[in-house]
Amino acid sequence: MIRLVDVSKEFKTKDTKIKAADRINLEIKDGEIFGIIGFSGAGKSTLVRCINLLERPTEGKVYLDDLELTSASKKELLKARRNIGMIFQQFNLLEQKSVIENICYPLLISGVRKKEALTRARQMLELVELTEKENSYPSQLSGGQKQRVAIARALATNPKYLLCDEATSALDPLTTRNILELLETINKKLGVTIVVITHELKVVEQICDRVAVMSNGKIEEEGKVEEIFLSPKSETGRKLVLPDSNSGAAPTRDYLRIVFDGQSSFEPVFANLISELGIKLNILGANTEDIGGKAYGQLLIERPDESNVKKVRDYLDKTKVSFEEVFVSKEVISA
Repeated sequence: MIRLVDVSKEFKTKDTKIKAADRINLEIKDGEIFGIIGFSGAGKSTLVRCINLLERPTEGKVYLDDLELTSASKKELLKARRNIGMIFQQFNLLEQKSVIENICYPLLISGVRKKEALTRARQMLELVELTEKENSYPSQLSGGQKQRVAIARALATNPKYLLCDEATSALDPLTTRNILELLETINKKLGVTIVVITHELKVVEQICDRVAVMSNGKIEEEGKVEEIFLSPKSETGRKLVLPDSNSGAAPTRDYLRIVFDGQSSFEPVFANLISELGIKLNILGANTEDIGGKAYGQLLIERPDESNVKKVRDYLDKTKVSFEEVFVSKEVISA
C-alpha cells in the first residue's frame, strides 16, 4: 500500500516560493488502478515523483507498505525503489541501445546476470506483444511501440507498483486505448498496483478504480471514478466533466445531462426514451465511447417543457440511467 501523510513539496526560485504539493493525504490500495487527474500545473507530476522520492517532500511522510521512505537509509530506499517501476510521457529509452538492451538495462545495473536478464526481458517483451522487435532500435519504433518497451523495462525488475506519468499524452487516441488495455492486463495478470497521472478524463474512465482530482497543489476531491463522473463536487471536477462554457462547447439553454457509466453500448437508451414517451428532444451535445461493449460518457439534451420534464425524469429513474438537470447560470439538480 502507498500512503502519503501531509506531504508538501515547495520549490524556491530567486524571487518566490512555489508549493507544487500542499499537505496531501492519500492512500492507494494494493492491486488497484488509481488515477490522479487535473489540469496542467496542478502538481500531479510532482506528487507522483514524491512517491518514489525522485522529488523529496519538503514536509510529510511517504509510506511504501511498512517503510517510511523519507527517513529510510540509503540502502533501504534503493531496495524500495526496485519495487517501483515508472513510465513517462516521452518514453525515456536509450537511443543507442536495442529494445532488448533497453529492457535488460535496469536488471544489469542491479547485479542480475546477463543470461537471467535476457530471459526476463524476453518474458516482458512477450507480455507487451513486441517479441519481433527485440533487435530494433527506438528510432525504428512507433510511439505506441516505444511506450510498450518502456512498460516492459519498468516491469523487468518485477515491481509491485507502477507509476505512469502522463504515459499516453504523446499518443493518438487508438494507441492510447491499446496502451491502457495493456496496463489493465498487467494489473490483472501480475497484480501490479498502478498509479496513473493524467489530464484526460477518458484515461481515468477507461481503467481507473478510484481517482483524486487535483488543483493548485491540493486534492479537491477523491472517490470512485463513477462517483466523480456522475456528480463531481469540486470546481475542477466539474470543469473536467462538464462542457466548458468558455470554449463555446456548453449549451446556452437549460439541459439534461444523461450519464453513461458502463451500461451496455448495445442498449439504445435515447432512442428508447423518445420512442416510449412519444416526445421530441433536441440533442445539444454528446461525448460517448464504447469500451469493451460498455458505454461511457454523456449525452446532453435540451430540457423539455414542464409538462414533459417529469415524464423524462421518471423514465430515466425507472431505467436506472443517471442524469442531472443543468440550469444555465443556476444550480445543478442531480439524480
